Amino acid sequence: MSQIIKAGLVGVTGYTGMELARLMVHHSSMELVRATSRSEAGKKLADIYPFLNRLPLGELTITQPDAADLAEECDVVFLAVPHKTAMEIAAELIEAGVKVVDLSADFRINDKATYEAWYQVEHTRADLLKEAVYGLPELYLDRIMGARLIANPGCYPTSSILGLAPALSAGLVETDDIVIDAKSGASGAGRGAKVGNLFCEVADSFRAYGLPTHRHTPEIEQEISKLAGTDITVSFSTHLLPIDRGILSTIYTRLKGEADLDAVYQTYTDFYADKPLVRVLPKGQLPETRFVRGTVFCDIGLVVDPRTNRLIILSAIDNLCRGASGQALMNANLICGLDIDEGLPMAPMMP
Repeated sequence: MSQIIKAGLVGVTGYTGMELARLMVHHSSMELVRATSRSEAGKKLADIYPFLNRLPLGELTITQPDAADLAEECDVVFLAVPHKTAMEIAAELIEAGVKVVDLSADFRINDKATYEAWYQVEHTRADLLKEAVYGLPELYLDRIMGARLIANPGCYPTSSILGLAPALSAGLVETDDIVIDAKSGASGAGRGAKVGNLFCEVADSFRAYGLPTHRHTPEIEQEISKLAGTDITVSFSTHLLPIDRGILSTIYTRLKGEADLDAVYQTYTDFYADKPLVRVLPKGQLPETRFVRGTVFCDIGLVVDPRTNRLIILSAIDNLCRGASGQALMNANLICGLDIDEGLPMAPMMP
């Protein structure tokens, strides 16, 4: 039997930490040996997550975050902490020879000044920005497999970039008029106690937020500009859905010249032919959040509107799984020499 890979998780009490704990239950080659939290240290995982009762992982005692302890015990560490919190501990772990998958935004933006402008904090470990690999396997598989530091993509960017990648790579659409209209479940706002996230504030309502300054904007623009080979500015609008989890992005683009649905569909199916975790749906079928809930699939639907000469791309993911913890586990699998989908559920949570 091959040696079990030992993993650590810094920030186990948020939704992404909770989701990663759920996923680790199913992993046969990786074991969570450290889970940290400043507020819940000393408790067992099952004390804060009853779904782990009578499971071996539930007996793991939560500890205070300590880079030296993590480096001694772990082969790979997940950082499920807010931006600014991750950069220093990531650097300490990398220097100690531990591989890191960072779920925060600290290493996603290649340019220090751009990061600081959007996040309003100083980046104290800009020396690692060139080394960090953007963890979208459909675009950077080879680089991920040899990396020490993975910048796990944001949830909205994952949905948006995967939706746009084939069209931009093939030069199918204009680059100066892209509108991304995205909607997320309430878990995307985190687990912290905020009035705007209370049940009575979210249920039976639908609202926009973060316009026009959502911090995922520069991440999306950075990656799609690379795909297109030119600088792109997008209109990016975000909305809160009265559901727990899921993102549906509706992306409006203008076609270059004339292209029918058959041609666009062929471009997309060719692009994702060897990337099985993105499912290009049959022509005429559109994605729904419920069909990706709890999985790492990204479902894409395509509509060509000949009247406006627009290509409308619809992209659905689970914001907690593909948009955060599941994708982090995909990246950890790759940097540890495992199959990309090991330990990841393929069937959605239904209904």
